[in-house]
Amino acid sequence: MVTAVERVRNRLLRTAAALEAAGVPYAVVGGNAVAAWVATIDRAAVRNTQDVDILLRRSDLPSAIKAMEAAGFEYQNVLGIDMFLDGPDASPRDAVHVLFANEKVKPAYVAPSPDVEESERSESLNVINVEALVKMKLMSNRDKDRTHLRDMLGVGLIDASWVRRFPPELGSRLQHLIDTPEG
Repeated sequence: MVTAVERVRNRLLRTAAALEAAGVPYAVVGGNAVAAWVATIDRAAVRNTQDVDILLRRSDLPSAIKAMEAAGFEYQNVLGIDMFLDGPDASPRDAVHVLFANEKVKPAYVAPSPDVEESERSESLNVINVEALVKMKLMSNRDKDRTHLRDMLGVGLIDASWVRRFPPELGSRLQHLIDTPEG
C-alpha cells in the first residue's frame, strides 16, 4: 500500500515540476487538492487518493503535452478523457487526468470548472482554492466527492455558513452532507 501512495505522490510532484518548468499554468484538483487542504488543519485526517487530477486551460494543452512527454508521460484521450499515462505500459489508473478550466466537465453540471487562477500555492504545488474545490466536489456529487466534502467538514475547513455561497442546487447538497455527517 505504501508503494501505491508514494507512486501517486511522485506522479503529482513530477507533473507539477514539468508544468512549472514549461511555464504552463495549472491547478491540482480532486483528491490531492482535498488532501492538501485537509492537511493544513489535521495531517492525520488526510485520505489517500488513487489518481492525480489537474486543471488546465484548453489553450495550454499543446504546451502541457510537450512538457509532460518530456517528463516521461504519454498523452492520450481515452473515451473522451484527456490524460497523461505514466509511461508506455501504464493504464488509465496510472495517469494524470485533465479537467479543462472554464468548461463544464459534464453538460448537466450547474457551472463550468474554475480557472487555474483560482488556486493557491500549497507546499510545492498550485492547488485549487477551497471554495472552487468545494464547488467542483458538489457538482460531481459522486460517493467519493461527498466523502471528500465530509472530510473537509470534519476538520472544520468548511461549515454550514458555506451553504449560501453556492447556487441553491449545490447549497442543498452541502446542507444534506452537514445534516447527515455519517452518510
